[in-house]
Amino acid sequence: MKIHFIGIGGIGISGLAQYMHFKGHEITGSDVADSRIVRILRDKGIDVTIPHNKKAIGDQDLVIHSAIIRGNNPEVVAAKEKGIKVLARREALLDLLHEQKVYAVAGAHGKSTTSAILAAIMDGSAIIGAESKGFGSNVRYDATSDQLIFEADESDGSFLNSNPYCAIVVNAEPEHMEY
Repeated sequence: MKIHFIGIGGIGISGLAQYMHFKGHEITGSDVADSRIVRILRDKGIDVTIPHNKKAIGDQDLVIHSAIIRGNNPEVVAAKEKGIKVLARREALLDLLHEQKVYAVAGAHGKSTTSAILAAIMDGSAIIGAESKGFGSNVRYDATSDQLIFEADESDGSFLNSNPYCAIVVNAEPEHMEY
């Protein structure tokens, strides 16, 4: 599948993009500015457009955007005009992670640390909201395992769409009450 990620320079969406790249999908993306993450993605063979531009939308099958992207983004508009399915990252999770045994780590604080610790002691893939010192990235891909350690984000309600096999709630505080 050809998937385009808008806002690909963000830590969460870059992890999902890399994971899908490792699974064999053709990935493109865009962001507002060049960054260390964008350079890492390019080094892995992912084509990234800077800044957002409607010309980045071609014959993709799916466009996924970060939570910050609005409906008037030129790439969102171009994708919809071409009849390409457009989903927010949180909406895409069910489709993209449904084949995995997802160990979703949620909570107000400590998600990245807990996710990295789990990735250090468990087999499988991992998508973390920070770079793990254990494997030098925010993503680890293991094609031999259906296990996925996933840092679930409560700020946009995406943890509800990760379809966890196991939910690890590190702690809870009254934040992001809209979800």
